Amino acid sequence: MSSPALPGRLRLPRLPAALRSPAQRIAVGLLVVLAAAALLAPVIAPYDPDLPDLFNALGPASPTHWLGGDAVGRDVLSRVIWGARTTLLGPLLVIVCSTAVGGTLAILAAWCGGKVDAVVSRGLDVLFAVPSIVFALVTVAVLGPGLPAVVLGLTVAYTPFVARVLRSAALRERNLPYVAAAWVQGRSAFAICARHLLPNLTPLIVAQAVSAFGFAVIDQAAVSFLGLGVQPPTADWGLMVKSGLDSAMRGQPLEALSAGLLIAVVVAAGNVLGDRLGEEGR
Repeated sequence: MSSPALPGRLRLPRLPAALRSPAQRIAVGLLVVLAAAALLAPVIAPYDPDLPDLFNALGPASPTHWLGGDAVGRDVLSRVIWGARTTLLGPLLVIVCSTAVGGTLAILAAWCGGKVDAVVSRGLDVLFAVPSIVFALVTVAVLGPGLPAVVLGLTVAYTPFVARVLRSAALRERNLPYVAAAWVQGRSAFAICARHLLPNLTPLIVAQAVSAFGFAVIDQAAVSFLGLGVQPPTADWGLMVKSGLDSAMRGQPLEALSAGLLIAVVVAAGNVLGDRLGEEGR
């Protein structure tokens, strides 16, 4: 008698199905444009983002400086384009690392059960009770200001959010008949988790990652706004909102407005796309 077939094919959410409404297509388009701007910053930025020009200090929008100049005359448009790099890279690292760690803990807890599940769950509960911004601030206090410290702190903070959701889904998968069938066929626990359990969780993992990305952007921007994240003169949207507030009081609001608007766009686009991918994954 032949052995039962096991579900093991990687099931990513179908892209066409995730783009059925105009809102979802716009969300994907905006994220792609911002990512492309970050990658192509050296090519498309009209000026050096760190080069001051006192003749353009707090300058208004003009044909040569589309978003004007900041307090020391640096081109705001160039800083917005270059700022996409740090603003998007940090949260991307946070989501990748927290998803890898949280997914591993979730599958381990769901598979082993018993004391292992209890220890992992209690540890996640403790981490879950601490706001993400507090983790980032504590890490910065220990390691010093900068992007690496912020990424590490937010990774620890986001891990329990990922692990909680994936643990519940992994427990459901763990009790399905195909897992028992794999045991009967003599497959190891690692092989079952890697080749069958994880692929079936992939749509949920992708949806969680996309939704969480926007919130990671907010948290990193908040730390930079406090002066503890990305340090001047590096271009960063959170840092630009902070410095732009002083410029706005002196008649140049475009720096703070453009950076703040882009942060809001990333969050909104991530939520719209994440919700749709979550529906596809269920």
